[in-house]
Amino acid sequence: MLSPQRAYAAYALGQLQPELFDQSEWLVGRGARGQALLLHSNGGLGNALFALGAADALEALLQLHPGPRTTFLTSEEQHLQSVLRHYELPERHTMVRMLVDRDTFNFFEGATRRLTGRHVGQVNRLYRSEGTPAFYTAANIDDAVYFGADLDGALVAVAGTHVVAPADDIAVVGNVFSHPAHRGKGMGSLVTSAVTKQLLTTCREVVLSVDPGNSMAVRTYKRLGYREVGRLIEGIAVRRDSGLGAFLRRRLAAARGRKYGAELVSVSV
Repeated sequence: MLSPQRAYAAYALGQLQPELFDQSEWLVGRGARGQALLLHSNGGLGNALFALGAADALEALLQLHPGPRTTFLTSEEQHLQSVLRHYELPERHTMVRMLVDRDTFNFFEGATRRLTGRHVGQVNRLYRSEGTPAFYTAANIDDAVYFGADLDGALVAVAGTHVVAPADDIAVVGNVFSHPAHRGKGMGSLVTSAVTKQLLTTCREVVLSVDPGNSMAVRTYKRLGYREVGRLIEGIAVRRDSGLGAFLRRRLAAARGRKYGAELVSVSV
């Protein structure tokens, strides 16, 4: 189910890695319009939800298994109506998914350094420079690929990864950030380039998400060799109900579907 949409499903492919699989819940639904997949995971930097496939089957899954109270959503645009029935999306973004491979990558030369857990204090201070809380741990840095760029002895730009899945030949770049006082100097480009270069030594393809309204970032990624391959919905999602309704619906659906070895629910999309 994931392989035909590798670029969109890169995060989910990463959750198949042995160290993350035990921290995830995978659900498959089947409806009149086809199959859907719903993934709830809590590895990496926190709770995440990934949705793929037919809208009616996904609606059934969300009715029964909405997941944690707060999560980070990734869904297809066709899922938005169903998603909004179950979650509030206070920071909803339509993002461009971009992809680069070894044949199209253009490396930007410049001074960067590989970051490790020893640098977590510097990383958190940088991410907090606009007042946003940041609580990365040393393990978050060590278990990923992070590069930084310095100016006058201070870390002023950083880029990292959401997931690295060498077994599936794909990785996701994320957490690209430059200090507000040093934007427009190409520092973000350098660290993104360094991370991408490192990832392409073990993965055939690398993807990232960018706000289409951020024209400077889009142009930068295109110069690095990234190209647009689709659009998706991302953002913090807060479940609308307490979870009791989903629990009762699961009990009823399990009773209805007992003879099929599945949960059975009626949906209208």
